[in-house]
Amino acid sequence: MADDRPLLFFDSGVGGLSVLAPTRALLPSAPLVYVADSAGFPYGTRSEDEIAARVPALLGRLAERYRPRLIVIACNTASTIALGHVRAALDVPIVGTVPAIKPAALLSQSRVIGVLGTRATVRQPYVDDLTARFAADYTVLRHGSADLVELAEARLRGDLTDPAHYRAVLDGLFGQSGGERIDVIVNACTHFPLVEAELAAAAPHPVAFVDGGPGIARRIAYLSRGQEWPGTPPAGIAVFTATPDPALRPALARYGLTQIETL
Repeated sequence: MADDRPLLFFDSGVGGLSVLAPTRALLPSAPLVYVADSAGFPYGTRSEDEIAARVPALLGRLAERYRPRLIVIACNTASTIALGHVRAALDVPIVGTVPAIKPAALLSQSRVIGVLGTRATVRQPYVDDLTARFAADYTVLRHGSADLVELAEARLRGDLTDPAHYRAVLDGLFGQSGGERIDVIVNACTHFPLVEAELAAAAPHPVAFVDGGPGIARRIAYLSRGQEWPGTPPAGIAVFTATPDPALRPALARYGLTQIETL
């Protein structure tokens, strides 16, 4: 019999859709459950202690309810803070999300990289470690923005957003000493690829953007190699921990998530 256990993607909001999309392209038969912890949104302004306690508890409830074959923490903030706690608590394969500093270093010609994330992510020691391992002889400038998370959520709802807001966010990188030499920006929040076109248009000069979504999709495909999938996958499920915004329904449907539930 085909295995109908889903892949479960978890984020504070809709940002993890930037990880779900490349995974769906690689594994089109995979049943999908996408969870937005909308009651806890946004994680980037919460304390490390809050996130370290909240994420494992929520994922425990979700694992009981949906019996996933694999869980993806499609959130840089939650991964850098709570990944170890989740792996210790659950007997399910867990894939985390970390800033794509290694591919950025391979791509950069100027050897000056920008890391754009939430404030909680950019201050994590994990980012220091990635920089030391893969970009030790590069200049790595960081900027944390809660505004950009809100802009990405608004764009997915179909709202118009002001280009000046994106320019203001990017000034946090380009306005730093040496920032004029940035040629690659790491989107170190899964929300940010959802507004990559807006960021590119607002940048003072052409830059490349990289994120972890495609690499995570390949990792999921590797970990699930040889597993059975349903012949016809069921409708994708979007789960919210607070009352879902009806304006998100069309966008969720574009990602194959046509069934909406509340935890």
